[in-house]
Amino acid sequence: MSQPRSLFSHEVADLCLGKPPLKSVSIAATVGEALSALKRLGETFLSVWSCNHAERNNDVIVEEECRCVGKVCMLDVIAYLGKEENRSSPAKALEAPLKVLILREPATALVRHLESHASLVEAMDLILEGAQNLVIPLESRRNTGLRNKLLHSNSFNPTVHNNREYCWLTQEDIVRYLLNSIGYFSHVSNTAINTLHIIDSINMLAVHYDDPASAALPLISQSLVQQTSVAILDGEGIVIGEISPYTLNTFHESVAAAIVTLSAGELMAYIDCGGPWDDQVQLVKDRLLEKKYEGLLELMEEDFTFSSSSSICSTSSDEEFGQGRSWRLGGYSARLVRRSEAIVCYPCSSLVAVMVQALSHRVSYVWVVDEDRTLSGIVTFASMFKIFRDRLRFMA
Repeated sequence: MSQPRSLFSHEVADLCLGKPPLKSVSIAATVGEALSALKRLGETFLSVWSCNHAERNNDVIVEEECRCVGKVCMLDVIAYLGKEENRSSPAKALEAPLKVLILREPATALVRHLESHASLVEAMDLILEGAQNLVIPLESRRNTGLRNKLLHSNSFNPTVHNNREYCWLTQEDIVRYLLNSIGYFSHVSNTAINTLHIIDSINMLAVHYDDPASAALPLISQSLVQQTSVAILDGEGIVIGEISPYTLNTFHESVAAAIVTLSAGELMAYIDCGGPWDDQVQLVKDRLLEKKYEGLLELMEEDFTFSSSSSICSTSSDEEFGQGRSWRLGGYSARLVRRSEAIVCYPCSSLVAVMVQALSHRVSYVWVVDEDRTLSGIVTFASMFKIFRDRLRFMA
């Protein structure tokens, strides 16, 4: 019983050691301002905070409590620009308040605050309730220095709220921790996932190769919320690839033009290897002209600058770290980009094998296929949490 109890003794602060502080944007910003911040800071996600303006009172800064109310990423902007009502005038759409991107269902569950002294079990319970990210205060001497600095400064640090810095705690962080403690769960870790009943065969997001990518746009947005992906199937239901929100998130916002003009299969090829061929780009431009989407065409002309190497899928170290990809989103590393090949396992795969597979590919899900590669379900980190949480409850 001593081993299980040691898991309960760990605080979430133990999982936050070495994590960088969150960079933020205000809920009062516009979509365009958030887009500029994503590019300037080179972040995959920015935390969105709601705060009252700080005031100086006798040389002391007085600030109402700030709260992180969501997060925003490039894919949020791409999906927003891809909506039918925004296609004709994307520039005007970018003037909308940022809240149009984050106040969505389930708005209150995606980001949750948790104190650094909270237990691992408390964090897992919030994840099971639907949280994507947990906002944890960073407890360090640096925060003390920040408080003292802020007391005598007119400037504000975008990583500081309530005179503290915070970090994300993600599903992946917890799964990595559980994998390091897998010996505590040896009785279930080697069990086949079909025996554990964690394969979801109902809530899969999938489209066929010839379906319009624009029709898949709601599913792409949903996959971002669920931290999964959209499978691409052929006529027989066989998985031939996927449209990953994580891959799309590394692109420029002008990829919205590809979403509204291409089929799902064409879009998969467009984003494969981190970027399209020149003839694919020209196809998108031609179709934009046919559909009279001049605004999206202008977006491509302004922001899509191609180099001769952009159509080459390379595994060299230079390409891996972003060299020769001037058309990509500034500040993003090309090593985050992977091919559109779906990550799959089989119903007889063990729980620990699926965990390792997902973590090695930096995804929070694995597609489950039959022997003929027909899609039969999906396994997610959230479903894995249920198994570990049940075992912890039993051990307590």
